[in-house]
Amino acid sequence: MSSGEHAHHWEVSWAPLVATVGILFLVPLSFSTYFVYGNPLLSYIFMGVGTPLLLAGIAKWVAEGHTQKPLIAGLSPSALPIFIISEVFIFLGLFTAYWTMRLSADTWPPAGTPAHMNLVLPLIMTVILVTSSITYHVAEAKFDAGNKGGFKFWLFLSILLGAIFLGCTLYEYSHLIHQNFVPSTNAYSTAFFSITGFHASHVLVGLGIFLAVLFAALAGKTNKYFIFSAGVYWHFVDVVWFFVVTQIYYW
Repeated sequence: MSSGEHAHHWEVSWAPLVATVGILFLVPLSFSTYFVYGNPLLSYIFMGVGTPLLLAGIAKWVAEGHTQKPLIAGLSPSALPIFIISEVFIFLGLFTAYWTMRLSADTWPPAGTPAHMNLVLPLIMTVILVTSSITYHVAEAKFDAGNKGGFKFWLFLSILLGAIFLGCTLYEYSHLIHQNFVPSTNAYSTAFFSITGFHASHVLVGLGIFLAVLFAALAGKTNKYFIFSAGVYWHFVDVVWFFVVTQIYYW
């Protein structure tokens, strides 16, 4: 028996570290410097640093999945639910904190909340996000049928709809901030921006994954496991949005 048969095979990648650092700059640092410390310039710098790092990390990570032979073929679809469960508990912690504040408050919403919150926009955003899940499902069906052109077209539509969803979030934030409704206004504003912002960060990550899959598809390198896993993640983000809308906007 040769010594080579016992050699360990180590897989090394800088993608997870870079993506994590990008999230650090993009979410907590930019968020805190803008809303807590009132330094918009530094916040924009952090966003400018974090965005390309996050996209580069995701692109590299997904590209590796397309080009490298996995040690255990087909592991990602069965391993992904473990990741989804961890995400569920994070969202559950945020919602539990909100429910505790909501149920223990004498009056709700607290003083400082705009008299008329826009309740139409979140419905429009729901339609957009649900539609994006449908278009991605169609994209997966096209891929399974061997229609690579149709797959790329419907994937692009999913990316476009996700980007429109994020645009709606930024539009809403802009209007609320102009009404002096910011994370530090009251307990509701803290929960509102924390939960909707955390969800929006997941949409951004999903778009980054979709872009990585699209670029790989344009190069003729597609992998059914990554396509399936990306879809599961996106559908999870879609389902969470229903909880955000019903609890944060309508309760």
